[in-house]
Amino acid sequence: MPLSHVDEEGRARQVDVSGKAEVPRRASAFARVRLAPETVRLIRDNQMRKGDVLAVAQIAGIAAAKRTSELIPLCHNIPIDQVEVRCTVTDGGVEIRSEAACTARTGIEMEALTAAAVAALTVYDMCKAVDKGMVIEEVRLLAKSKMA
Repeated sequence: MPLSHVDEEGRARQVDVSGKAEVPRRASAFARVRLAPETVRLIRDNQMRKGDVLAVAQIAGIAAAKRTSELIPLCHNIPIDQVEVRCTVTDGGVEIRSEAACTARTGIEMEALTAAAVAALTVYDMCKAVDKGMVIEEVRLLAKSKMA
């Protein structure tokens, strides 16, 4: 089976989806930022000097989902119907879940993954002055679906 992102000469290309039907699609993704206990406390108490870590990460994730095709070269620019990013403080850090929906010819999993990843990067940026041992881990797709 030939690769969809490679042409006959082996060069990268964007997949032609023009013959596919537009259908509702959803995807969800996850990311985790492992933090020191003191950093977790500062986030819970909203005492980080840069501001509300969770609110900024949420907005950053939503904004990033809407710009995914500008960041991922072969990704299609699709109309996004909905993006949600939820950041939860746990004893070990911050867990991020994103969900995105569209009605399009191709999936929305890259937008969901981008939202989770950029939200995690934002947590890192907001906390880097106080936690030198942070780790972004487990960025992964949770689910994707389409209603055919």
